[in-house]
Amino acid sequence: MTYDQILDAIGTILRDKLDNQHIDAFAPQARLNEDLYLDSVLILEIMLALELDHGVALPEDVISRQDLDTVDDLARLFVKAPEPSGTLVKPAKELVLARAEREAAEQIGVHGEDFVDIKVHCFVSNVCHAVKQRQLDHRPFFFGVWDAGFAVDKSWRLAYHASEINHDFFRDWFERLYGAKVRQWYRPGATKEENLATMLELLERKKESEYLMVMLDLFHLPERENKFNQNPFPHYLMLEYTEDPAVWMVLDPDFRWEGRIEKQKVINAIMQPTVAGGFIFDAADIRKPSAVDLRDYFLACFHEDDNLLTRATREVVRAHLEGCDGLQLAELSTALRELPVISIRKYALEHGFAFFWRSLQLSNAEFDTICDDIESLIQEFKALHYAIMKLSQTGNEALAARVFEKLDVLDAIERSLKRRLAQTYRVWCDTRGFLHAPRHDVEDAVA
Repeated sequence: MTYDQILDAIGTILRDKLDNQHIDAFAPQARLNEDLYLDSVLILEIMLALELDHGVALPEDVISRQDLDTVDDLARLFVKAPEPSGTLVKPAKELVLARAEREAAEQIGVHGEDFVDIKVHCFVSNVCHAVKQRQLDHRPFFFGVWDAGFAVDKSWRLAYHASEINHDFFRDWFERLYGAKVRQWYRPGATKEENLATMLELLERKKESEYLMVMLDLFHLPERENKFNQNPFPHYLMLEYTEDPAVWMVLDPDFRWEGRIEKQKVINAIMQPTVAGGFIFDAADIRKPSAVDLRDYFLACFHEDDNLLTRATREVVRAHLEGCDGLQLAELSTALRELPVISIRKYALEHGFAFFWRSLQLSNAEFDTICDDIESLIQEFKALHYAIMKLSQTGNEALAARVFEKLDVLDAIERSLKRRLAQTYRVWCDTRGFLHAPRHDVEDAVA
């Protein structure tokens, strides 16, 4: 197909198949997210429709990369699609624990302050913002993020937000590690109006060192970036008053944004029935965590032999293939629509490695290799999602084999990363004279 034919096909898919409400903005230079409100899943939908309905397919490595901004970027992928470059996942290099005192002394790479910060969990990003403001290392708190909780409901749908998910684990460990108590001000038994009144009172009298967090539906704040374009999109951010009583300062550490938004717009997003939650904590109480507490936190979070997300995804796929509880295969795409929102939490592995790398003054080169493997893990999740959507939309059960192959690949990559992380953790313990597990778990500990 020519470039113009691809453009026409994309427009047709948006209008007729996806019922895009922003089709009037369609043009080659239209931005996929900001102008057409397309998230990563909808972009995959377009790619799949081009393959199934128009006979134009892309190699898996191109599908999973998705470094796209405009309609033109998307169309040009199909005009001159590159040849497959072989397997997406590079074989992991042997982990070599080499000392790198010069890199550490000169603050180069992972040892420097320009190290890329990971933002993949709104609650954790909010409290870690305060930790960074106190000039302390927030990276170890991300130990709990790469396998952070999610839900699979009675209809076998994967969800990053559900009534049974709370942040008690993170709240308790934040207090133990950093000393600050994260107090819940939102009362589940109260009305929305009562909770809003509580929040307004707290905002009025909170100290300068205090941070007030509130959950709102980000979908109802169009001023804010919403890359996933989820509706609803429950999300925690922090609020401050400004000199203008009609405008609030909004701090969103997870999406690296701070700005002024009209008070009533923020309140509207808070009052949505899809969201409920709020906390407050005092950054003045934050202190440096002890090494023993960091060890115990790592062990409380670490699932070396269990990849929770791939296991849950495998179970959801099987349930739909087997027709559990009357499920239809066509429902699988919807059931796993939030897979991209949860899978990006795997980027938190970089923070886990970075903490140990900085502490042990290990080689930048080895850290960069590990980051490449983490990136391969994320890209494989994107390719898996495409394979799941293709299975669901075609109803061709023969395609299930490819889905399970990709789940096996993901398991292998993540297990390899976790083995290397466990190895590095044990070296870190050895340098401090710690047991690898607490004494009350001595039967599992290695001195």
